[in-house]
Amino acid sequence: MIGLPHALSPHSHDSVDKVDSALETSRAGLQALWISLAVLGVTAAGQAVVVAYSGSVALLGDTLHNVADALTAVPLGVAFLLGRRAATRRYTYGFGRAEDLAGIAIVLTIAASAAFAGYEAVRRLLQPQELTHAGYVAAAGLLGFAGNEIVARYRISVGRRIGSAALVADGLHARTDGFTSLAVLVGAGGAALGLRWADPVVGLLITAAIVVVLRDAARQIYRRLMDAVDPALVDRAEACLRETPGVLGVGCLRLRWIGHRLHAETEIIVGAELSLVAAHAIAVDAEHRLIHTVPRLTGALIHPDPEHAHGTGVPPLTGALIHPDPDPEHAHGTGVTPLTGALLHPEHAHGHVSGREAGHSH
Repeated sequence: MIGLPHALSPHSHDSVDKVDSALETSRAGLQALWISLAVLGVTAAGQAVVVAYSGSVALLGDTLHNVADALTAVPLGVAFLLGRRAATRRYTYGFGRAEDLAGIAIVLTIAASAAFAGYEAVRRLLQPQELTHAGYVAAAGLLGFAGNEIVARYRISVGRRIGSAALVADGLHARTDGFTSLAVLVGAGGAALGLRWADPVVGLLITAAIVVVLRDAARQIYRRLMDAVDPALVDRAEACLRETPGVLGVGCLRLRWIGHRLHAETEIIVGAELSLVAAHAIAVDAEHRLIHTVPRLTGALIHPDPEHAHGTGVPPLTGALIHPDPDPEHAHGTGVTPLTGALLHPEHAHGHVSGREAGHSH
């Protein structure tokens, strides 16, 4: 039963409202990107001034890192904008996957940062350089760390709130650049003490830290591309379906991310004596409850199957692929690729109303 606060709050499950909600989520992501771009731009500008006066190659590298990190907002911004586009006949699930492709670009950027940081550390270890204006360089290193950490916390917070793996990965990248800035700080301190090897050694340690973050970000993006979801979400969805009045069992349940939104497909078992209209009403109620239970779920296709009526112990058939062989004389030249699977959801004849249209307005 839906609680009183839920019943009193104004909301709707109409398709237009779902689109508006998704657009608001994308706006939150874009706002995070542009704010991050501004913060890192100010940080890089301040560091560039110190580079001009000190000639510090380490600070120059950190400044370039911050500029590169700021520029990662560009592919993510494009991905968010593409995600707003409506589905087409070719891209029937919409363009939310563009965000995951942007995540790949961010992982590659982190990898390039790790390679660059390692190269600079080795080069400085082999060819030590004198550092002037060490105090200003240290201050600029602190500025770089503070700017990157602010951006990292903000991006990760917003990314987790809206369910964007790509934005979280971008925040992790900003955090690695913050550690690189700390390497500049430690190197400046070592130079002030006459330890010319301090900066390259710390740079190698920071490179190892970047590789660890790279592994975590790559694993997160890989799982999203492979349609992996938290098993706890699957358990939560199954429990919700089983608690729906009229549902006798739950068949195969699939969840997948499309950008930062979840989509579900499942079969439920209902009484064999029910009419099509009654079975459809149960499916509508199940979808309604599911969308309210699973975070960031924006759509569910629920197919009702009749309970096995004779008690033979044979489980109900929840899917079948029927592929008739074509007549020999018509077997060639059709150009049609055979369909390898389909989940069909019967609708009752009255108005041909779908689950999202029939049961989701209060």
